[in-house]
Amino acid sequence: MSEASRAAAEEVAEVLRARLLDGALPPGAHLSEEQLAAEFGVGRYTVRAALRALVTAGLLTHVRHRGAFVPDLTIDRVDELFGYRAVIELGALRLALAGGRDLAPVESAVAALEAVDRPGDPSAAWHDVTAAHRAVHHALVAAAGNPRLLTAYSACEDELQFLLAFARPEFTPGRLARLHRELVANLDRGVEKAQRALADDLEVGRQGLVRALALPIDAPADPTGSPTDSSTDSPVDSPRPKSPAGQGRTPR
Repeated sequence: MSEASRAAAEEVAEVLRARLLDGALPPGAHLSEEQLAAEFGVGRYTVRAALRALVTAGLLTHVRHRGAFVPDLTIDRVDELFGYRAVIELGALRLALAGGRDLAPVESAVAALEAVDRPGDPSAAWHDVTAAHRAVHHALVAAAGNPRLLTAYSACEDELQFLLAFARPEFTPGRLARLHRELVANLDRGVEKAQRALADDLEVGRQGLVRALALPIDAPADPTGSPTDSSTDSPVDSPRPKSPAGQGRTPR
């Protein structure tokens, strides 16, 4: 692949990645190579390379002889991702605390998450909230000072942000900010309390996503901010049939 083709594939992948993280491409949707090639004015090989990169990132899945799809939201997928996160994040926190590492970047990231909470401001985009949430947990893993852990964690960050795009009925910006402020408050209270606070935070996120699976994807957030406050012109085909009852969902 030439440098120009590689650059074009990266550009296509970045645009599609942004759509996925915004929740603009619904679970189960098929991404048509032909339509994408026409939209971006590139060859299908370039589109295929872009889709392959997104499959590697966990944002798309490839079905043999059928092409690339936005993965369905399922309980198994949520549980697998959060189990992966727990191993890395709890291990990273233990290393950070044992080594007396600076946790100020985590505090700064939480402050940035709080700043995104602008009730009534129509310019406050949900992807800004999920990006700020992502930065909090990234900073926590980075605090361990172990590049291997950070690389392993980075492999799941896009998928987590994608899942959170559909969790808005469960998590308002204010609620996420409060939860993470509570987490930070426990980080200097000893290893046991800090790890319990982080484990609790992860479990709240897991349970919220599981509850969100039972809701229509376009369900509005509850403006009260309570705990359970908590159509596109993109070139995608119709979603695949709905997953078995109780195990996932596709758009209604």
